[in-house]
Amino acid sequence: MRFRVIEAGGREGVAGSRDGKGWRALYQGETGFPGLPDDFIQKGAAGIDAAASALSRGAPVDDIEALTCLPPFRRAGKILCVGLNFAAHVKESGMKTPDYPTVFARFNSGLVGHGQPLVRPKVSEQFDYESELAFVIGRRARHVSEDRALDYVAGYTIFNDGSIRDVQLRTPQWTIGKNFDGTGGFGPDFVTADELPPGCEGLRMQGRHNGTVVQDTSLSDMIFGVKKLVVLLSAAMTLDPGDVVATGTPSGVGLSFKPPRFLKPGDTFEIEIEKIGVLRNPVAAET
Repeated sequence: MRFRVIEAGGREGVAGSRDGKGWRALYQGETGFPGLPDDFIQKGAAGIDAAASALSRGAPVDDIEALTCLPPFRRAGKILCVGLNFAAHVKESGMKTPDYPTVFARFNSGLVGHGQPLVRPKVSEQFDYESELAFVIGRRARHVSEDRALDYVAGYTIFNDGSIRDVQLRTPQWTIGKNFDGTGGFGPDFVTADELPPGCEGLRMQGRHNGTVVQDTSLSDMIFGVKKLVVLLSAAMTLDPGDVVATGTPSGVGLSFKPPRFLKPGDTFEIEIEKIGVLRNPVAAET
C-alpha cells in the first residue's frame, strides 16, 4: 500500500493506492477519515491496515499530481540522517570509509513536499542535492537484533538531504548546514514494506538535475544497510513509530563536479527510486 498526504480546497487529507494509479482519498472532517500517517502509524501495522481499509472507501482521485502534496510525515520525533554511507561517495568526499555510521539530525521545519520549491537561502550559492532512501519506524525499537530488524520498519519513502555546503563544512558537526528552512525534499509516497524487497536491497536510485542523470546507484551499495542501521541506532536510543531514517547519498553530489554543480533558482531536481516513485522539486530563491 502507498499513502500520500495531500491538500485541496484548504483541507488536508490522505490518499491511498495499491498500484500507484487508482488513488482514493479522504479529507479531515469527512466520515471515515483515518488520520494522517503521523497519526495512524502510532498504532503500528493495525493502524496502517485500518487506514488502507478506510481509504478503499474514499472518493476516487482523478489526477493525484494536480493536488498539493505535503511531506508524508511532518511530526516525526526523530529524523536521523546517515552521512558517508556509499563507498563511491566516501571516495569523492576524500574521507575515510567509516566503520560506524556518521549520524546527524534534521528537523521537520526544513522539509517540503513533492512539487514544492526547495529554497536556496540568501546567505549562500552552494546549495547541493543528495538523493536518499528513507525508512520509517513502525513500532518501538530498542536493542534490536539484526534478524528481526526489518520487523520494525513500516515502510519507505524518498528524501533529498539538501545541504548548504559552505555552511555545513565550516564545522565538524553538520547540523546548521543541513537544516536551513525549505532545503529538504520529502515524499511523495510512504510505501509499506510489504510492497518492496526486504530492506529495499537491489532497487535502483537515480538523481536528475534539470533532466541530466547525476547520481545512479543500486541501494545494495550502502555501507550500512537498513538492517544494520536499525540495529546500531536502536542500541543507542529508542526508535519510536514515525521516526524517519535517511540512509545517505551516493556519489555524484554537486560539490564533486568541476566546476561544482549547485542548485540555483529555476532548476529542478528529481529523485527516482525503483518501485517507490519520483520526488520532484523546483528550486526557488529565498524571498
